[in-house]
Amino acid sequence: MSLILWQQFCSDYAVREIGVPLFNTSENVVKTMPYGPSGRRLLQRSADMESLVIHEVGKVLHDFKQGENVYEGLIYLMFWQQDHQIIPLYIGKSEKHGKQGRNLSANIKNIAGNKAKFCRWGDAYAYHIGDLSAVVCPDHASERMAPKYKKWAAKLFESFPSCEPVLKHEIYFWIHAWKTGTIGVWKELGSTRLTSLEYQLIAIASAAFPEFLLNTDGVNGNEQV
Repeated sequence: MSLILWQQFCSDYAVREIGVPLFNTSENVVKTMPYGPSGRRLLQRSADMESLVIHEVGKVLHDFKQGENVYEGLIYLMFWQQDHQIIPLYIGKSEKHGKQGRNLSANIKNIAGNKAKFCRWGDAYAYHIGDLSAVVCPDHASERMAPKYKKWAAKLFESFPSCEPVLKHEIYFWIHAWKTGTIGVWKELGSTRLTSLEYQLIAIASAAFPEFLLNTDGVNGNEQV
């Protein structure tokens, strides 16, 4: 049942069709770049991934600017493709509002130039690309190597740290601006809030693909690390 629900969601929201490569690669080697005053190396996002994020976040930014409530935020997926199957690796969200409840979230503000945060996929530490790079690229301090991203690196890369990190498989990325009132995974439950959608997707993905999913929050009662 979980697999059927997962496949239906991926079909409904055109995950395969819209998804793009996450990284800038050449023959499965991820290109890196220097970042900040220290020049520490970072994994490079692909141009298509950045364009997709900017496009989808743009819908939410316009919504906020107009004072409307069309969108709640964004849902995203990192995945592999295998025999036309979407293999989930990580599921997450980025809310429209920040912690104060009515302010625009810093994670999506000025998205085109917001590469440090970039809708949770930013270059800074405490964001996905920055923290994964701290494990995969060789010139980061050991205290920056979080256990969560060591797990990511082991799943995604042939070996690390490396100056030329090689992916085990091409990694894809999908993101979608989630409209208020949209029906989620279980259609009989009607409209689904973004927070509930994230947990629903993690629940069905972890049941259908337990050996692949890197999420911990929402999986068998565990907490995010």
